[in-house]
This record gives sequence, structure tokens and C-alpha cells, in this order.
Amino acid sequence: MNNEITKTFVLTDFVHAMGFVNQVALLAEKANHHPDIDIRWNKVKLTLATHSAGGLTAQDFDLAKAIEHL
Repeated sequence: MNNEITKTFVLTDFVHAMGFVNQVALLAEKANHHPDIDIRWNKVKLTLATHSAGGLTAQDFDLAKAIEHL
């Protein structure tokens, strides 16, 4: 069983990757649920988990769905 949701998004370049991260930050702040973010030039890896619950919760799936709509 996985205890996190991880996805790597590939953007056009670094500037677009940073713009995407800023959009994710706004969603995360609104949800009061913050992913781990790893930025590698045009690649952004996001990892969602609810550490206090020891795994995945509805918050993780809701935020993942919102991020997918960006």
C-alpha cells in the first residue's frame, strides 16, 4: 500500500515550471495542505501525504485532483 501520491510534471522550461509551482502553492495554501516539491529545471515532482495521519487522506486526493486541473 502506498502512503503517498507522487507525480512528476514536465513543463516547457524553468520559467514555466516555476509558474506551475506558484499555482500549486496557491491551491495548497487555500487547502491548508502542502505538498513536497522538487524542482529540476523543467520538471516538478510533487508528493502528497498527510503525515499526521500516517498516509493518505481525502485532503491528498482533493489537492491532487485540483492540481491536475491546472
